Amino acid sequence: MKKQSSLIFPEVVNNFRVYNKGDAYQGITGEVSMPEISAMTATISGAGMLGEYETNVIGMFSNITQEIPFRMINEEFFDLIKANEQAELTLRASIQNVNKSTGGAISTQGMRVVLRGRSTNFKMGTLKLGNLMDAAVTLSLTYLLIEMGGESKFELDKLNSVYKVNGKDLYEEIRKQC
Repeated sequence: MKKQSSLIFPEVVNNFRVYNKGDAYQGITGEVSMPEISAMTATISGAGMLGEYETNVIGMFSNITQEIPFRMINEEFFDLIKANEQAELTLRASIQNVNKSTGGAISTQGMRVVLRGRSTNFKMGTLKLGNLMDAAVTLSLTYLLIEMGGESKFELDKLNSVYKVNGKDLYEEIRKQC
């Protein structure tokens, strides 16, 4: 018997909103690319091995950046570029799914992404008559949480040594040992 989740096919992001510390940012952006995450690695080699390989160091990640595009610079843009405090953004999305077993019944599932970090780069964009400015703020993330359907799928808190995938704390033993 197939698992229920394999019968659900995600189709599109039906809608999403951006919030800063709980306040909605209405219409500031058209799209937000999710961050790319790269594990820190070490090269392993030694006597009796045929060459070398890369291993990821559990819980250790290279700098994670998140660009937040703005159609226009506005009050909210300047809230994110304060060097003395972290921005805390929440992206809330509705994912539209189709159920393959029922011939295409549509359902939706909530997704929440929480990002914390400080601005490391910002571009003011361009001024052109009748066009958008295409400004952006880039954050260096210290915290990332992704929830789907109310369940934590990924959580990384660099400042508090938390690394969880599918609700399992992969850094728990390491924290205990140190």
